[in-house]
Amino acid sequence: MKVENMTSARGNKVANQFIITDDNNNEYFQSYRSIIAKKAQGKIYLDDIFWDYSVTTGKYRNEFLGEGIAETRAKIKSGEYILTDLNT
Repeated sequence: MKVENMTSARGNKVANQFIITDDNNNEYFQSYRSIIAKKAQGKIYLDDIFWDYSVTTGKYRNEFLGEGIAETRAKIKSGEYILTDLNT
């Protein structure tokens, strides 16, 4: 398992915002102590409670997913992204 801080636009490590890669090459975005998103086997999973928790979480979630909030909402609505509990 590998844990890395996300980096800001200026290239600095960002406190409390992490990318985690597990032994199966799945990637997770963690903000503070909560898993926000998971990329696994070509699918995207978002935590049903925390995926849109705060402005800061949203900023780095967008970076992790490579898209803006409108695109994310559309993909949730279409079923392309799966809302689930990633924190139990």
